[in-house]
Amino acid sequence: MIEEIGELAEVLRKDKRLTDQTIKGTIEEELYDVLYYVTCLNFINGLFHSYKDYINSTYPSIETNGAEDGQLVNQILTNPLISLYYSTIKLYSAMGNNVVVDSVIGNDKWFNTCIELLSDHPVIFVVVKCSKEELARREQLRGDRKVGLAGSQYDNVYSFNEYDLEFNTEIMRSSECANEILNFIRSNKEYTAFKKLIKGNK
Repeated sequence: MIEEIGELAEVLRKDKRLTDQTIKGTIEEELYDVLYYVTCLNFINGLFHSYKDYINSTYPSIETNGAEDGQLVNQILTNPLISLYYSTIKLYSAMGNNVVVDSVIGNDKWFNTCIELLSDHPVIFVVVKCSKEELARREQLRGDRKVGLAGSQYDNVYSFNEYDLEFNTEIMRSSECANEILNFIRSNKEYTAFKKLIKGNK
């Protein structure tokens, strides 16, 4: 989607508008593309969170038959939804779309699912991180996260040793990160991190 935003900015600068002849290369075409990708990504993210919220709100006192809640939810609900999440990304890629994915690979099962489904697709593997202290500060400011959750997941989430690009958001603005990703795509450099992870299995 970053590429589409860049293309939209370019046609806006040149003020290329829709004519009777063609929509190709116009503001209208690029705006449509950006809105399309936003809608797709929102659907993927919303499906995962909304379904979990639906289960929790509809059956707040459901019996777990002695199993720990987290383990039961992961086994029956979360893991299949994660698989659907990566399968949807694969579908959009197979249809010829560039997809920007905000994902937390929280355990080996999710990692293996991601690898299995996306191994034959071009993937730029990017890490966006900051210090544990900064995470805790942002967590407090957001007010919609369990305090301490980010810190407890930190070492597991950032356990990979291969990335195509690495960003520290304590010293870089989001626009700077986006520009670096766009420049990397335009440079036609080989995307190697994901391939190395596949061979080394993390």
